[in-house]
Amino acid sequence: MPVELPELANEQWRLCIGNKWVDSNAGERIPVTTPIDQSEIATVPAGATDDIDDAYDEAATAQRKWKEMPPGERAAVLEDVTKLLQTHEDEIVSTLAIEAGSTRVKGTIEVENTGNFLEYASTLPAELRGKVGPSSIPDKENRIERDPAGVIGVISPWNFPLSLTMRAVAPAVALGNAVVIKPATETPITGGLLVAKLFEMAGLPEGVVNVVTGHGSEIGDRMAAHPDADVIAFTGSTGVGRHVSKLAAEQLTEQAMELGGNNPHVVLEDADVDDAVDAGLFGTFLHQGQVCISLNRHLVHESIYDEYVEKLATRADKLPVGDPRDSETVIGPIINESQRDELVDYIERTVAQGGEIETGGGFEDLYLEPTVLSQVTNEMAAACNEHFGPIAPVIPFASDREAIRLANETEYGLAASVHSGEISRAKDIGDQIEAGMIHINDQPINSSPRIPFGGRKASGLGQFNGEAIVKKFTEPKWFSIQTTQRTYPF
Repeated sequence: MPVELPELANEQWRLCIGNKWVDSNAGERIPVTTPIDQSEIATVPAGATDDIDDAYDEAATAQRKWKEMPPGERAAVLEDVTKLLQTHEDEIVSTLAIEAGSTRVKGTIEVENTGNFLEYASTLPAELRGKVGPSSIPDKENRIERDPAGVIGVISPWNFPLSLTMRAVAPAVALGNAVVIKPATETPITGGLLVAKLFEMAGLPEGVVNVVTGHGSEIGDRMAAHPDADVIAFTGSTGVGRHVSKLAAEQLTEQAMELGGNNPHVVLEDADVDDAVDAGLFGTFLHQGQVCISLNRHLVHESIYDEYVEKLATRADKLPVGDPRDSETVIGPIINESQRDELVDYIERTVAQGGEIETGGGFEDLYLEPTVLSQVTNEMAAACNEHFGPIAPVIPFASDREAIRLANETEYGLAASVHSGEISRAKDIGDQIEAGMIHINDQPINSSPRIPFGGRKASGLGQFNGEAIVKKFTEPKWFSIQTTQRTYPF
């Protein structure tokens, strides 16, 4: 098995279609820039709709053979990809820093999560067995088996590009499907081309994993609405997700969609304030807050509000800001100028609405200071929007009922955390928060490949991970076997 990766940055990449590295049919290229200093690090093809069609054609052809491969052979490919990931961890973490602005802590976590997804996926071929169901007809045996869904279209995001792409690709491939990946324009290497290269190096048959890079505005609609797509797996904003979902639904295509969040961190008066601050700091500022499950609002009981704000601001003020390649850096750059400008606007509007900056608020280039805002209400700009940045609005509440109301006053329902000295009380409040994932005495940035991951309301459709993704990426087939002659009424 070859173990040499190309130089991930500074590479003139091509599309991966049918295990061939090819130029786009349009012949145009897109520069890939780093948020560190906005310089160009590589170029990738600007894929066209014809390239999407070619990729789906190759995937559909390859999948018919791949699904017949023995489970052990499918598992072996996943195991080899896992080994390659581990062998090249340092290089991949460095590339995540350059392309996505990931600090070393975040990049290491992302590679670890990617490995977990791969290791879990490698168990799926052997575990996917049929089930025997009951029957109301004498001497009839019912068997329910699951077939691969077919071709999975994966539209992946820029914030955790490698792990959130692999979260879909690994189980899809393990279960006998083929894949077409459209990575985010900002992170085409770690979000797609690297994935294809790792599978190629592991000996995956041609056409099972395909990657088309390009602008979503030009090829996104064809990707989502392609008639050969049997499932669309999308991770991204709710606004774009609604559009993708509509296009897929017109083709009656199954969907797995993780969308936006406005995640509350509820801190009750009997909580350990230091523990809650520790969790709140990590849950807000990992990867500059550019995480769908990061903390968007800190809801803190009024009796400990001042103490919490002071401790959170003190801790945030000491977080090192700078080049993500520096091992000491905690706060790296925002992904691009438009995202940074939106964050600055949220801060300025919140201050104009009556909020106060306890620390931060300034920026240089794409580096935004970790910011703590006090005297915030749910209606203020940094609280009512999914800000997706290193901003911690802290909102006081007077009662459990008010905390629950504030937590639920959002269109989103992805994740939440509750801190209390009494687990049963925290659990009771969590039961009343309208979110798909609740974390007691922790923060929401958690993921396990065997545990269903997904939200409610405007935070998505379906779930990833565990049994949920197995059901999403396979289709049930009912076999009934009549073991004795059956008597019919006519």
